[in-house]
Amino acid sequence: MNRRLAAILAADVAGYTRLIELDETGTLAALRARREQILDPSVARHHGRIVKVMGDGVLVEFGSAVNAVSCATDLQKQFAAANESLAEDRRITLRIGVNLGDVVVEGGDLYGDGVILAVRLQAMARPGEICLSGGVQEQVAGKLDAAFEDMGFCEVKNSSKHVRVYRLWPGGDHGASRAAPPPSENPSIAVLPFSNLSGDAEQQYFCDGLTEDITTELSRFRQMQVISRSASARFRGTDIDMIRAGRELGAHYLVEGSVRQMAGRTRITTQLIDAATGIHIWAERYDSAQDETFDIHDRVVRTIVGTLAGRMNWARTELARRKPPASLAAYDYVLRGDALPNGAPEIDAEARRLFEKAIELDPGYARAYALLSATLERQWYLDMSGSNRLRDEAFEMARKAVLLDENDPLCHIAIAWAQVNLGAYEVAEQHFTNAVSLNPNHACRRADMAIFDGYRGEPEKAIEGMLEAKRLDPFFNPSWYWGELGSMYFNARRYADAIASMRRSTTLSWFKQAWLAASYALAGKPDDAKHCVDEVLRQVPDFSISTYQAKEPLIRLEDRQHLVEGLSKAGFPK
Repeated sequence: MNRRLAAILAADVAGYTRLIELDETGTLAALRARREQILDPSVARHHGRIVKVMGDGVLVEFGSAVNAVSCATDLQKQFAAANESLAEDRRITLRIGVNLGDVVVEGGDLYGDGVILAVRLQAMARPGEICLSGGVQEQVAGKLDAAFEDMGFCEVKNSSKHVRVYRLWPGGDHGASRAAPPPSENPSIAVLPFSNLSGDAEQQYFCDGLTEDITTELSRFRQMQVISRSASARFRGTDIDMIRAGRELGAHYLVEGSVRQMAGRTRITTQLIDAATGIHIWAERYDSAQDETFDIHDRVVRTIVGTLAGRMNWARTELARRKPPASLAAYDYVLRGDALPNGAPEIDAEARRLFEKAIELDPGYARAYALLSATLERQWYLDMSGSNRLRDEAFEMARKAVLLDENDPLCHIAIAWAQVNLGAYEVAEQHFTNAVSLNPNHACRRADMAIFDGYRGEPEKAIEGMLEAKRLDPFFNPSWYWGELGSMYFNARRYADAIASMRRSTTLSWFKQAWLAASYALAGKPDDAKHCVDEVLRQVPDFSISTYQAKEPLIRLEDRQHLVEGLSKAGFPK
């Protein structure tokens, strides 16, 4: 075989099918004009060779990575300029990938991994963007007027390889790589029509209903954009090109699933897919007796939705973690800060820095204020000095969050906890209720309401609420979960359950270790209680029962006396 090293540029038109559906004749004429006036001259100027044109896509070969990237940048600039006079829905926008690799030459065509990876990179790019392999970035860094965003090592569809990918930001000075790119948009998700695998056409209504309900419930999550069901409806069937579907729908993530009835039972399967790579992030199946299908319909929808939201947020957080600090924008700062575990002063300080940076980049970002409020509230909670400065700052940040977006459940949760710390329990209850009603399928909001139920003296209701959060999203496992559940068991006077729950945590904070010590003491295990006391006092030498219990917002007097009894019996200083 004839092989050679080449820089390969792969490009296609974003939303090509939609453009054709709007105006087939006009779109094809515009594409011909763009090729004659922009593509062909640009490729010639940069010493490239058009290998082939495939409908809305083109493959170009270059002898130099610098030439290939220069051509890609030139194409994006010229296409953007040509789009300025067009309506938003008629614009022709490219997605471009560039790779440097070994190719197989056969006649005038090119084959091999080097070509395939260029096409995969093109699929990862968003409309108007350029994605480069690590090898290309090494060749062009410092030689072009551009900045690079490191997207980390990404999986490649149908390959076991992980490839270093960079996003190109053209048009800046050489210091631009130290500046943050434009803020990331909230992730978008599309629910494709669930497939009917039962062989019974009458069951199609059940599949359509399931698709519609999942779409509706996902729309309650303010941190994501949900593509309308009507837009997703044309992607019906079992043989869908997920990367192409994501590109045409403008979705970062796709949900697909199926319903099969067999031997008196119904099986529902669902998968969450990264639309850029086609990689499955999560998959699950649900089985029930056929005559119970409608009885479990709502529970299945809630579980699917709760888990999808948690898995999608996890995937976005992992992507943000791989980015170097210089490349982060407001949304990514919030993702990274929210992913940090609670409980350690140095971790809360880092979270506070990230949220403040997000607010600096976007002063109107309500969620950043809400999360900053929660961080300040934790810092106040850990402070044994008696100062309420951080508590008051937390309230002010929460107030700003609600003023900016009163329809975001997270903002209501922030102001609710701020009101709890001020002793305004009735106002807090209203905000907790608002948060849950805005999105009853959010596991974390359910858990927040449960914790409040525990503080106001309804421990059994609180325990059930925490377990319900787990049922909504089986992957829901924040660092504080087991400690909070343990404190609820303590308030219910179920000390063995409290101990078992808190011991399940691998990151139990010192302020929950105090509850564990109290549980051990009242369970008749003084040696275990003393061990916990020693550990708490090692971390917080100025710990005292009077200061600590004043910050635990237990509403009922008997619950406060019960906690003080346990802490005293464990051996904490008064």
